[in-house]
Amino acid sequence: MTTNRALKIAVMGSGGVGGYFGGRLAASGCDVTFIARGDHLAAIRQNGLQIESRDRGNATIRPAKATDDPSRIGSVDYVLIGVKLWETEEAGRAILPLVGPETTVISLQNGVECDDVLAGIVGAEHLIGGVAFIASSIARPGVIAHIGAMQRVVLGELSGGSSQRVERLHDALTAGGVTAEISDDIQRTVWEKFVFLVGLSATTTLMRTTIGPIREDPDSREFLHAAMRETVAVARARGIRLAPDYADDRLAFADGLPPDMTSSMHHDLERGNRLEVGWLSGAVARFGREHAIPTPVNHTVYAALKPRAAPGR
Repeated sequence: MTTNRALKIAVMGSGGVGGYFGGRLAASGCDVTFIARGDHLAAIRQNGLQIESRDRGNATIRPAKATDDPSRIGSVDYVLIGVKLWETEEAGRAILPLVGPETTVISLQNGVECDDVLAGIVGAEHLIGGVAFIASSIARPGVIAHIGAMQRVVLGELSGGSSQRVERLHDALTAGGVTAEISDDIQRTVWEKFVFLVGLSATTTLMRTTIGPIREDPDSREFLHAAMRETVAVARARGIRLAPDYADDRLAFADGLPPDMTSSMHHDLERGNRLEVGWLSGAVARFGREHAIPTPVNHTVYAALKPRAAPGR
């Protein structure tokens, strides 16, 4: 079996999530190539990829392999996908030259629909499920900023349980200092993250502030709680085994986070970038219509932020 240090990995989308976890894998000795573009790509090529983390320690990968052309890399053991949700189909087609008979593809994106999109392009047999729990973003070209101590990845076969390919990536992440776990029901884990992500992204983006002020004010706290309750309701309607009071658990989780934590969608709003709201609160509203479940909070968030989700933002 190939050792962890021999793993060849490509990171499609080397921003806050892909850059951080790809960087930790590279620092542990894996052969990682970062797929990026623009100033971020130029900075990685010139200065390497830097991780700034006050709780988990800084790291610099120099030199770092980086390209904007996946076809130059060749087949790899793993492809980590960390692009924005609207880029999923484009990314799936772009990584086809990387996918050999034994290649495993894992999405660490937000949302709950990416694996379905990717399966139709690269083939379901190449996919495993993944969930990333982290607050990170591109601080400046070539530099990934990590807030707080949380930097966790959960893996699993989409059909449930583990496998050799899941365990190999788990071991490589662990060797890189990442908190890695294997889930016996990765679909449920994806939705567990989605519940909190929808609440965090909806409130921080709409209210243009971090989690601290939101959880302290009774009105915004209830807004956060309601957004998550709606998400739990649609998850259960879709057959996901979440407890009816799971939103209460996530609200308690929010109380333990650094007060300056925010969402990637809030970062995108502040930077004038296109928003993922159509795949977050918008998806909850859409699922609610499908199952006749009221989702007034998420529908309001989607309607308010929809103009910023249009192509070309």
